[in-house]
Amino acid sequence: MDNFKIIYKILSVLEKSMDLENVDIERISSNNLGISQQRWNKYMEMLLDAGYIKGVTIQKYVTGETNVDAEDIRITLKGLEYLSENSIMQKMYKAAKGITDLIP
Repeated sequence: MDNFKIIYKILSVLEKSMDLENVDIERISSNNLGISQQRWNKYMEMLLDAGYIKGVTIQKYVTGETNVDAEDIRITLKGLEYLSENSIMQKMYKAAKGITDLIP
């Protein structure tokens, strides 16, 4: 799965979880996304830094190890905007791809 799809998947799950008491963090775990734990940690850090998510605590140790606590993870308004904008772009891409597939 490429970077865009992983970020989109994480934010989509968080958006769909807004009606629930708690987010099922397993749905966006590194195992479910098919990526390493280190890569997952970096995605969480990037999404937090960009303001797309909140409720995540990141601790970095002198050993180089990173600990991410995402128990209270939530999507932000900025994350919802990203999701909305990229959903439109994804639809346009699929439509354009469909057109190019039809042209010999």
